[in-house]
Amino acid sequence: MKFVQDYWPMIALGLWLAYKWWNTHRVKGMLPKLKAEGATLIDVRSLAEFSSGNAPGSVNIPLNELGHRLNEISRETPVVVGCASGTRSGMAKLLLKKNGFKQVYNVGAWRNFIV
Repeated sequence: MKFVQDYWPMIALGLWLAYKWWNTHRVKGMLPKLKAEGATLIDVRSLAEFSSGNAPGSVNIPLNELGHRLNEISRETPVVVGCASGTRSGMAKLLLKKNGFKQVYNVGAWRNFIV
C-alpha cells in the first residue's frame, strides 16, 4: 500500500498514457470503416502546423475556431479528430460531443489519419 501512496501520480500517468495508446490504435483500426461511412477528418492543429504537413482528405479547423465553425461539420456522418499528439483532438472530441455530435473519434496524431 505504501508503494501506491508514494507513486500514485506516476501510476496514474502510466495508466493515462496506456489508455491514450490503446484508444489511438483502436480508432486507427476503425479508420477504413469510418472513411467508408463518409467520415469527416478534422485536423485541429493551427494553420501553420497544418500547412507544414497534413493527411489527404483532412480538413483544418484549429481548435480555437472549432466552436464557431460547428455548422461546417456534418452531424450525419462520423467525425474523426486529430492533432499533433492527441491532446487538442481530445478537447475537440469533448467539444463536439457537448454540442450534440454522436459519432466522434480521436485518432491522436494527424499522421494516424494515413492508413
